[in-house]
Amino acid sequence: MELLEEEHKKATRKAMQLLEHMDRTEKGLRDRLGQNGFSQMAIEAAMEYVKSYGYINDERYARTYIAYRMDSKSRQKILQELSGKGIDRETALAAWEEAAEIEEPDELAILRTTVEKKCQPGTALDEKGMRRLQGFLLRRGFSYGDISHVLEDMNITCERSY
Repeated sequence: MELLEEEHKKATRKAMQLLEHMDRTEKGLRDRLGQNGFSQMAIEAAMEYVKSYGYINDERYARTYIAYRMDSKSRQKILQELSGKGIDRETALAAWEEAAEIEEPDELAILRTTVEKKCQPGTALDEKGMRRLQGFLLRRGFSYGDISHVLEDMNITCERSY
Protein backbone atom coordinates (compact mmCIF):
# COMPACT_ATOMS: atom_id res chain seq x y z
CA MET A 1 0.00 0.00 0.00
CA GLU A 2 2.77 2.44 0.91
CA LEU A 3 4.69 1.66 -2.29
CA LEU A 4 1.61 2.49 -4.34
CA GLU A 5 1.11 5.77 -2.46
CA GLU A 6 4.77 6.66 -2.97
CA GLU A 7 4.49 6.11 -6.73
CA HIS A 8 1.38 8.32 -6.82
CA LYS A 9 3.32 11.11 -5.07
CA LYS A 10 6.24 10.75 -7.47
CA ALA A 11 3.91 10.83 -10.48
CA THR A 12 2.17 13.93 -9.14
CA ARG A 13 5.52 15.65 -8.49
CA LYS A 14 6.67 14.78 -12.00
CA ALA A 15 3.41 16.09 -13.47
CA MET A 16 3.85 19.38 -11.61
CA GLN A 17 7.46 19.59 -12.75
CA LEU A 18 6.45 19.04 -16.39
CA LEU A 19 3.72 21.68 -16.17
CA GLU A 20 6.16 24.15 -14.60
CA HIS A 21 8.07 24.45 -17.87
CA MET A 22 5.16 24.60 -20.33
CA ASP A 23 1.41 24.22 -20.60
CA ARG A 24 0.39 20.77 -21.82
CA THR A 25 -2.70 18.96 -22.99
CA GLU A 26 -4.14 16.16 -20.93
CA LYS A 27 -2.97 13.65 -23.54
CA GLY A 28 0.50 15.21 -23.66
CA LEU A 29 0.92 15.01 -19.90
CA ARG A 30 -0.38 11.42 -19.76
CA ASP A 31 2.07 10.41 -22.50
CA ARG A 32 5.01 12.05 -20.73
CA LEU A 33 4.17 10.40 -17.42
CA GLY A 34 3.86 7.05 -19.22
CA GLN A 35 7.29 7.58 -20.79
CA ASN A 36 8.67 8.07 -17.30
CA GLY A 37 7.53 4.57 -16.36
CA PHE A 38 4.63 5.35 -14.04
CA SER A 39 1.78 2.84 -13.72
CA GLN A 40 -1.65 3.67 -15.11
CA MET A 41 -2.99 4.07 -11.56
CA ALA A 42 -0.25 6.54 -10.64
CA ILE A 43 -0.86 8.51 -13.84
CA GLU A 44 -4.59 8.69 -13.08
CA ALA A 45 -3.89 9.90 -9.54
CA ALA A 46 -1.52 12.59 -10.82
CA MET A 47 -4.03 13.66 -13.50
CA GLU A 48 -6.81 13.97 -10.92
CA TYR A 49 -4.56 16.14 -8.76
CA VAL A 50 -3.50 18.57 -11.50
CA LYS A 51 -7.06 18.79 -12.86
CA SER A 52 -8.49 19.50 -9.40
CA TYR A 53 -6.31 22.62 -9.14
CA GLY A 54 -6.91 23.68 -12.74
CA TYR A 55 -3.27 23.20 -13.73
CA ILE A 56 -4.33 21.37 -16.86
CA ASN A 57 -7.17 22.53 -19.07
CA ASP A 58 -7.44 21.50 -22.72
CA GLU A 59 -9.82 24.38 -23.57
CA ARG A 60 -7.38 26.97 -22.21
CA TYR A 61 -4.51 25.22 -24.00
CA ALA A 62 -6.39 25.33 -27.33
CA ARG A 63 -7.24 29.05 -26.94
CA THR A 64 -3.63 29.93 -26.15
CA TYR A 65 -2.24 27.73 -28.93
CA ILE A 66 -4.55 29.33 -31.49
CA ALA A 67 -3.91 32.88 -30.30
CA TYR A 68 -0.17 32.50 -30.82
CA ARG A 69 -0.43 30.84 -34.24
CA MET A 70 -3.48 32.24 -36.01
CA ASP A 71 -1.50 35.00 -37.71
CA SER A 72 1.05 32.62 -39.19
CA LYS A 73 -0.78 29.34 -39.93
CA SER A 74 -3.99 28.32 -41.65
CA ARG A 75 -7.06 27.40 -39.65
CA GLN A 76 -6.93 23.85 -41.00
CA LYS A 77 -3.26 23.39 -40.02
CA ILE A 78 -3.88 24.67 -36.48
CA LEU A 79 -6.88 22.37 -36.01
CA GLN A 80 -4.81 19.45 -37.32
CA GLU A 81 -1.97 20.22 -34.89
CA LEU A 82 -4.39 20.49 -31.96
CA SER A 83 -5.89 17.14 -32.91
CA GLY A 84 -2.41 15.63 -32.85
CA LYS A 85 -1.99 16.97 -29.33
CA GLY A 86 -5.15 15.20 -28.18
CA ILE A 87 -7.61 18.11 -28.32
CA ASP A 88 -11.00 16.94 -29.61
CA ARG A 89 -12.41 18.68 -32.69
CA GLU A 90 -15.33 20.35 -30.86
CA THR A 91 -13.02 21.95 -28.28
CA ALA A 92 -10.61 23.11 -31.00
CA LEU A 93 -13.41 24.58 -33.15
CA ALA A 94 -14.95 26.39 -30.17
CA ALA A 95 -11.55 27.86 -29.29
CA TRP A 96 -11.02 28.90 -32.93
CA GLU A 97 -14.42 30.64 -33.09
CA GLU A 98 -13.68 32.45 -29.83
CA ALA A 99 -10.25 33.61 -31.04
CA ALA A 100 -11.60 34.58 -34.49
CA GLU A 101 -14.17 36.90 -32.87
CA ILE A 102 -11.35 38.81 -31.18
CA GLU A 103 -8.85 38.81 -34.02
CA GLU A 104 -10.16 38.07 -37.48
CA PRO A 105 -7.45 36.07 -39.25
CA ASP A 106 -6.78 36.85 -42.91
CA GLU A 107 -5.86 33.47 -44.39
CA LEU A 108 -5.03 34.94 -47.80
CA ALA A 109 -2.54 37.36 -46.21
CA ILE A 110 -0.98 34.49 -44.25
CA LEU A 111 -0.81 32.44 -47.47
CA ARG A 112 0.74 35.37 -49.36
CA THR A 113 3.41 35.79 -46.65
CA THR A 114 4.14 32.06 -46.75
CA VAL A 115 4.52 32.13 -50.54
CA GLU A 116 6.80 35.21 -50.35
CA LYS A 117 9.17 33.25 -48.13
CA LYS A 118 9.55 30.69 -50.91
CA CYS A 119 9.62 32.85 -54.07
CA GLN A 120 9.25 36.40 -55.32
CA PRO A 121 6.20 37.75 -57.18
CA GLY A 122 6.56 37.35 -60.94
CA THR A 123 8.61 34.15 -60.67
CA ALA A 124 8.29 31.51 -63.38
CA LEU A 125 8.71 28.02 -61.92
CA ASP A 126 9.23 24.78 -63.79
CA GLU A 127 6.59 22.08 -63.33
CA LYS A 128 8.53 20.34 -60.55
CA GLY A 129 9.05 23.62 -58.70
CA MET A 130 5.35 24.51 -58.97
CA ARG A 131 4.30 21.06 -57.71
CA ARG A 132 6.70 21.38 -54.78
CA LEU A 133 5.41 24.86 -53.87
CA GLN A 134 1.77 23.79 -54.13
CA GLY A 135 2.44 20.62 -52.11
CA PHE A 136 4.21 22.66 -49.42
CA LEU A 137 1.25 25.04 -49.18
CA LEU A 138 -1.33 22.24 -49.18
CA ARG A 139 0.54 20.55 -46.30
CA ARG A 140 0.28 23.85 -44.43
CA GLY A 141 -3.51 23.48 -44.62
CA PHE A 142 -4.32 26.04 -47.32
CA SER A 143 -7.00 25.16 -49.87
CA TYR A 144 -6.09 24.55 -53.49
CA GLY A 145 -8.46 27.34 -54.58
CA ASP A 146 -6.79 29.88 -52.28
CA ILE A 147 -3.33 28.75 -53.39
CA SER A 148 -4.25 29.15 -57.07
CA HIS A 149 -5.78 32.57 -56.41
CA VAL A 150 -2.74 33.90 -54.52
CA LEU A 151 -0.22 32.48 -57.03
CA GLU A 152 -2.18 34.10 -59.86
CA ASP A 153 -2.33 37.44 -57.98
CA MET A 154 1.42 37.29 -57.37
CA ASN A 155 2.00 36.39 -61.04
CA ILE A 156 3.84 33.18 -60.11
CA THR A 157 3.54 30.97 -63.17
CA CYS A 158 4.50 27.53 -64.29
CA GLU A 159 6.72 27.17 -67.34
CA ARG A 160 5.65 24.15 -69.33
CA SER A 161 8.47 22.12 -70.82
CA TYR A 162 7.67 20.37 -74.08
